[in-house]
Amino acid sequence: MGAVRRRVGAALGVAGMVVPLAVGLGSAPAQAAACSTQAGPHQKQVEKFLGRPVDGRQSSADCAAIRSFQTKHGIYPNIGYAGPVTWGVMDLMNKQKAAGSNPNAAGKCPTNKGRIACVDLTRQLSWIQDGRKLKYGPVPVRTGRNGYETRTGAKKIYHRNINHWSTLYNVAMPYSQFFDGGQAFHSISGSVWSPPGSHGCVNMRKGEAKKYWSLLKKGDDVFVYGRKPGT
Repeated sequence: MGAVRRRVGAALGVAGMVVPLAVGLGSAPAQAAACSTQAGPHQKQVEKFLGRPVDGRQSSADCAAIRSFQTKHGIYPNIGYAGPVTWGVMDLMNKQKAAGSNPNAAGKCPTNKGRIACVDLTRQLSWIQDGRKLKYGPVPVRTGRNGYETRTGAKKIYHRNINHWSTLYNVAMPYSQFFDGGQAFHSISGSVWSPPGSHGCVNMRKGEAKKYWSLLKKGDDVFVYGRKPGT
C-alpha cells in the first residue's frame, strides 16, 4: 500500500511540480557578476517601468535598479542588463495591471457555469467568478514552460490536498487543487514572474492559493485558455 501511495504521489507531482530555480535556470554564480555597463535593447522601456530617467543610457543607478528587479524575480544572470527576458516580465506585469477589476472583459471564460476558476495563459492571470460576477482576483500566476504547457480547455477540480508533497522532486506543493492529469493550482515560495515557468501547474503566491482553497471545492469548473508568451 505504501508503494502505491508513493506512485500516486509521484504521478500527481510530475506535471505540476516547479523545479527549483537552480535546476530550471542554471545555478546562480557563487560570486556576483559585475554590473553591466552596457545599455540593453529595452533600456528605455525598462527605465520607464522602474521610474528611472528615460534616456536610453546605462548608469550605475540604472544597473542597480534593474539588478534589484532581476534578483527579486529570479531572472538570471542578474547583472542589470535591460534584455528581452527582463522586459518580458515587466511587459507582462503591465498587461496584468491593465486587466484591472474586469479580467473577463473579452468574455473568453464561460459565464454560464456558476462558480468557475479562469486561467488566461496569455496574460498569466487567474480569477474566480460566479456567473458574470467576479468573486476573487485577478491574480498573477506562473504556468507551464515551453514543453510543459498548461493544457487548455474546460476542466474540473478532481483532487485537493492542502499539504501535497511531490515525491518526484521532494518539494512541497501547498494548497494543491488538481484539475487535469496532475496539473494543479498551488502556492510557491518564489516569484510567480520568474522564468521560464512551471512543469504545467498554475503557481500562485501563498495568500492567493489559500484564498482559492477556501473558495473552490472538488467538482468546481476550471477553464484554461490563451497561450503563454514563449511557448
